[in-house]
Amino acid sequence: MRASEMLRQTPRAAARSVKLFAGDVGRGLLEISHNTLALVGLVAIAAAVFALGRADVRSQLEVVALEWLQTRHEAREHASGNLLAAVAEPEAVNRATAADLTELTRQQATLATWISRRYKVAPEPVGALVQEAWEIGRRASLDPTLILAIMAVESSFNPFAQSPVGAQGLMQVLTRVHDDKYESFGGKHAAFDPISNLRVGVQVLQECIRRAGSLEEGLKFYVGAALLDTDGGYVGRVLLEQTHMRSVVQGRNVPVNVSNIPASSASPKEGEIATTPAKPAADEQVALLR
Repeated sequence: MRASEMLRQTPRAAARSVKLFAGDVGRGLLEISHNTLALVGLVAIAAAVFALGRADVRSQLEVVALEWLQTRHEAREHASGNLLAAVAEPEAVNRATAADLTELTRQQATLATWISRRYKVAPEPVGALVQEAWEIGRRASLDPTLILAIMAVESSFNPFAQSPVGAQGLMQVLTRVHDDKYESFGGKHAAFDPISNLRVGVQVLQECIRRAGSLEEGLKFYVGAALLDTDGGYVGRVLLEQTHMRSVVQGRNVPVNVSNIPASSASPKEGEIATTPAKPAADEQVALLR
């Protein structure tokens, strides 16, 4: 009985021995790993302290860190589908028709501000148009307020305006009639570039005045009414608007809602700015300006 009992206890004893051995080995490995990690940490700290003590190493680390952060930022923007990041064009501002009013003369800035309030358009693009009107007016020997008054009556300073007969842009030039004049600006779509439209419009106006022999008759040619019994009050509106603008330039107080319809014509409602008269038929303008 004793021998058989011993045989039954032998596997249990062996198991306890193996378990004890495994536990001792595990604890030993854990202790070794712990000490090794502590040693590695101490070495890393010592290396970091040494590296950060050198300016060149710090600089290199900053560059690497900055590049990594920038790469991660770009990756996140791309992953999130940031539209502006995909279509950004920092030089697009160079295409904008705008000017800082502080860069204008006092008279120009005053007029630009008045036009901006009167026609409810932003002062910066109006400032650029006022500057250009002064420059092109000097070259063409035309009063800049006349050029601006024509823009006011023709389009109310809307560079994308189009009449029923196809006159386009700020000065409502018939693009299909004067397409040759837009060749110098890259093609007829330049009619919707405010500065290009202004320059072409001034050239057309100059030709009309030269052909008609006087400003008033030239304006009738410009609007295509030289062969008609009436210009629909167009010339009177342009000249009265020019008078308002001259008064502003001279420092006079002109209400922004003042009418630009002469007293001899029908008056608009209170506070209303007169609109452009209808253009004559396209074939009449072609006959006049070709």
